[in-house]
Amino acid sequence: MAGAGGAAARSRFAVVGGGIAGVTCAEKLATEFPSEDIFLMTASPVIKAVTNFKQVSKTLEEFDVEEQPSSMLEKKHPNIKVIQSGVKQLKSGEHKIFTEDGKEYVYEKLCLCAGAKPKLIFEGNPYVLGIRDTDSAQAFQKNLAQAERIVVVGNGGIALELVYEIQGCEVIWAIKDKAIGNTFFDAGAAEFLIPKLTAEKQETPIECKRTKYTVEGSQEKERPTAASDKLGSALGPDWHEGLHLKGTKEFSHKVHIEILCEVKNILLQQEFIQLQRTSLTFPKEEKNVEPDQVLWPVYVELTNGKIYGCDFIVSATGVVPNVKPFLDGNNFAVGEDGGLKVDEHMHTSVPDVYAAGDICTAAWEPSPVWHQMRLWTQARQMGWYAAKCMAADTLGESIDMDFSFELFAHVTKFFNYKVVVLGKYNAQGLGSDHELMLRCTRGQEYVKAVMQNGRMVGAVLIGETDLEETFENLILNQMDLSAYGEDLLNPDIDIEDYFD
Repeated sequence: MAGAGGAAARSRFAVVGGGIAGVTCAEKLATEFPSEDIFLMTASPVIKAVTNFKQVSKTLEEFDVEEQPSSMLEKKHPNIKVIQSGVKQLKSGEHKIFTEDGKEYVYEKLCLCAGAKPKLIFEGNPYVLGIRDTDSAQAFQKNLAQAERIVVVGNGGIALELVYEIQGCEVIWAIKDKAIGNTFFDAGAAEFLIPKLTAEKQETPIECKRTKYTVEGSQEKERPTAASDKLGSALGPDWHEGLHLKGTKEFSHKVHIEILCEVKNILLQQEFIQLQRTSLTFPKEEKNVEPDQVLWPVYVELTNGKIYGCDFIVSATGVVPNVKPFLDGNNFAVGEDGGLKVDEHMHTSVPDVYAAGDICTAAWEPSPVWHQMRLWTQARQMGWYAAKCMAADTLGESIDMDFSFELFAHVTKFFNYKVVVLGKYNAQGLGSDHELMLRCTRGQEYVKAVMQNGRMVGAVLIGETDLEETFENLILNQMDLSAYGEDLLNPDIDIEDYFD
């Protein structure tokens, strides 16, 4: 690559990072500038490619993520040159990148897509494994073979997925919230999903009542309830009471959730014995929690005072943007979450340097129903849009904000249910100025609409509801729906007939 005497290789465009954002960005640049070489720098021999891409609706997309050898990418786009080495330093003033293998590269425009690292609860402890995406969650399943008990810490999508996947092993799940899966759901959705962890048998669908909630703690709005109608209303502060998670035959799941707590300390077996502490057995019935006679490799002390022994601890507590190699000597503006701040054209604060994906922090004034989340869908959208912006700036053209930033939209699977989240699906940033409308059929579907001033601003759809396009339109159009009242979610009324 580099010429004789180690002269720097030059390219108009360089991209750092072989994940979804970086690969998408490099591919888009390669098609926009077929006669230019695009440098893609990655520390790993494999890259992550988007396959089976489907645009499901205006803003919803589905795709698979596949690890591929970088040679496949070069075959598909002969003008992408993959440089397999980590970045040691960026000298943005000189437009130069220095790689770990001692080479240097000169760029005109650079996009940083170096992703994020798992946030570890305790650094450098061999018994703590960090997990940051569903990939590593599946690989991790193999390490489980010998484990009899693990402790999972964290309450996002990864923790949720993991606890569901784990079989034949006791799981103590420590969450800092009252309800599981708080990044994706509220307590109601969690309650809908929990039977999947505990199901002894196929449950018959029961129609939960449709109801309107205001913010937790306040009474729901005038809605007389017959006793049999009580199902949907258990969303008080102790909604999880009576949901003790038992081991099951069907999933061979054994999960015990410790809510409202974090990890206070991790003790190795030696320390545990020296300190003469007592740990607990896996709770069968809440009442009789007994001291554990077994010695475990490692012990977790929770902030609620309980100590459990286990084989290892999984830290699924989110990610930290991987900015370290780039900060030194460069004047990057950094967001509160540690990411490189980017404006609406994916520029960082450093000239000719763009960023996309998990490494960046969206610092533009967002649409009222979009927010950033470090997800593969956003990595793909940002990588693609960053390439468009780099192209526009190079050609001196102007460019509009990409439509994918109009509405937050994500589709995924949890516990084998299809899950669609739209807009401010968890009332993010709305304070108490909103109400929720719910419809739920146990074991079948859960539909939640977040309403503000008669308009829909967010939604959670679990199961095969077929409502995503209708709801997407209602949120995008901001139509006043107050006239429909409760009927908005009435299963006997085909809402789509109203809004086409």
